[in-house]
Amino acid sequence: MSQAKVDRYKEEKRNRAKIIKKEKRQWMATKAGLSAVAILLVAWAGISIYNGFTATDASLTEKPTYTVDTAAIDDFMTSLSEE
Repeated sequence: MSQAKVDRYKEEKRNRAKIIKKEKRQWMATKAGLSAVAILLVAWAGISIYNGFTATDASLTEKPTYTVDTAAIDDFMTSLSEE
């Protein structure tokens, strides 16, 4: 090993505890940030779903109704039964 590599290794060995603490702090900050984002997304989704179900606007709560003219089918069925 060259002297520069040896010096770097010794420096890293001396500061190993500081480096490990710094990495742990960074990992904890990352986990805290991701947890906060996940909690916010779940809360937003829950509130959106709740507001969708409890909407008081009549246009959101009324179900559409459809009318179907079955006269042609009735005529066809009666013509089949006559034959």
